[in-house]
Amino acid sequence: MSNKTFVGFGFGPIQSALFLYEAFRSGHFSRFVIAEVDAGVVQAVRSAGGKYTINIALSDRIERATISGVELYNPAVPADRQQILRTIAQSDELATCLPSVAFFDKGGPTSVARTLAEGRSQRPANQPTIVYAAENHNHAAELLHESVAKHCPPAALANVQFLNTVIGKMSGVITDPATIARLNLATMTPAIPKAVLVEEFNRILISQITLPGFARGIDVFIEKPDLLPFEEAKLYGHNAIHALIGYLAARRGLAAMSDAAAHADIMATARAAFLDESGQALIGKYAALNDPLFTQTGYAAYADDLLARMVRPTLNDLISRVTRDQIRKLGYDDRLFGTMRLALQCGIRPINLAKGAAAAVLSLLDQWDSLGDAVTPLPRPAMPLSRPALDALLRAVWGATSGPESESLVDLTWEAMVTLRALRPASFMVG
Repeated sequence: MSNKTFVGFGFGPIQSALFLYEAFRSGHFSRFVIAEVDAGVVQAVRSAGGKYTINIALSDRIERATISGVELYNPAVPADRQQILRTIAQSDELATCLPSVAFFDKGGPTSVARTLAEGRSQRPANQPTIVYAAENHNHAAELLHESVAKHCPPAALANVQFLNTVIGKMSGVITDPATIARLNLATMTPAIPKAVLVEEFNRILISQITLPGFARGIDVFIEKPDLLPFEEAKLYGHNAIHALIGYLAARRGLAAMSDAAAHADIMATARAAFLDESGQALIGKYAALNDPLFTQTGYAAYADDLLARMVRPTLNDLISRVTRDQIRKLGYDDRLFGTMRLALQCGIRPINLAKGAAAAVLSLLDQWDSLGDAVTPLPRPAMPLSRPALDALLRAVWGATSGPESESLVDLTWEAMVTLRALRPASFMVG
């Protein structure tokens, strides 16, 4: 075993079941330290002797894996914070797995950015360190670097590289006791009544490391000199089609993504959107890279693999989880309309993706009364829904980001409403 040290920020499923799990099973690390603000979770893992368990969904079964030797510290506790700082000063690889990039510099003196800056300032400048940023943002690494740099001298970051990531691993946390029992899942510890369930997939893409002579301890990841094309493939391929299936399945009243596998029309729409709209647009944009993904054969293999994984029964991916946060997912640059815009720019009319966008709008309208402040700035359409009302709603969602494709996007979404009549609940009306 190597004497490398791994440090993580946050203890959600991506940290616990991807970064920390892969660091542990690599055999290249002798110490694993996690900064976690949930005092209950910190104590539970300590009470379990530094062990926790995750559940891994394979195609035909669920397996368990236990990770041991883990130290959890709460950065809000002064003694714990000192442990975190000393460990950062000794660390070789770190990973931030926060809810969003907005959390990098939140929390005052105990923020992740300040903690990284202070810990790194205690480490000899000639000792290299890499930091994986796993916040599902195309420029998470650059934003984290910028935030840390505000709180330390430039020399402290002279031999540090912040890496972007493209994480296509589906995961979730299950808290319902009946579901945990039905799937025979292990909770994280005896004192943490929730189970982490992740798919076995671990083909994670990261920025190419340029630190001279640096050898990663987590050696299963794949380096790419330019991650942006692959980030777009995830957002405009994986995320877009996942959302499309989820919103169309919701119109049928389905409970889990796996239920959609029995609905041939939903899966056919998803595959057509994946290959003929998302795929053709991305292949056209990035064919010059000569990467296997951006070829007809490569993208078809990518699509078919994901379509099978998205509806894997052992993953227990709930429609309610996939379809939440409709306003963000209907953003002008996000998975549905962002992919449709890219298709339009490539001369492709994305009629299948439009069905997903229309279903997402209907989901928003169905749940309007339960969304509270999130919908306060938006004009609530009267029923029966009209095209002008749809136009006003979408333009309010898009705000200042609205651009030249707006009119076409509204037209396509409105036309898709008609095709969704067979999927609508009885209460839905189109004027």
